[in-house]
Amino acid sequence: MNTLEAILCRRSYRGAYLPDPVPREHLQAILEAGLAAPSGCNKQTTCLIAVDDPGVLRHLLDAIDPPVAATAPAAICVLSRPVNAYRDRCFAVQDYAAAIENMLLAITALGYHSCWYEGHITDEDRICDRMARILNVPDALKLVCLLPVGRAAETPVAPKKQPFEARAWYNRFPDAGDSGHIVY
Repeated sequence: MNTLEAILCRRSYRGAYLPDPVPREHLQAILEAGLAAPSGCNKQTTCLIAVDDPGVLRHLLDAIDPPVAATAPAAICVLSRPVNAYRDRCFAVQDYAAAIENMLLAITALGYHSCWYEGHITDEDRICDRMARILNVPDALKLVCLLPVGRAAETPVAPKKQPFEARAWYNRFPDAGDSGHIVY
């Protein structure tokens, strides 16, 4: 699958997973794709933990309430180290977002499915802190995302997307009644 195919067929999958294990070499390729993402001023603020040990994975997924990805055979936890990259600017959110998208595309290209779980675990109940303790994450790093990895037990459904013309344009945002001519 080429890059554009992976981008266009990637779906967020929230269903059940088949019990097939994810080989370590596939997890390694997914992690490498995440670490290859750009980072602000090359601060490399994103770290990753792949979880494929069934006992650790069960303990990790049991910490999430309401439950998600309960049948996933593997998961990747995304960690962020918020540091200033340029003057007083921190790009850690952009850094881990780029890493997550790279991994989601690698997951798709390898024939697996996933979903970006962030808000669910980082809300006020701080499920992420319980997950971080299970994984022995040091205080300097914040667990910000869970990506389950596995083969879908059901066919993922493509979401309804707005038409291209409703969200993308050339050269400028169109005016109401736009004639297509640029006025300076």
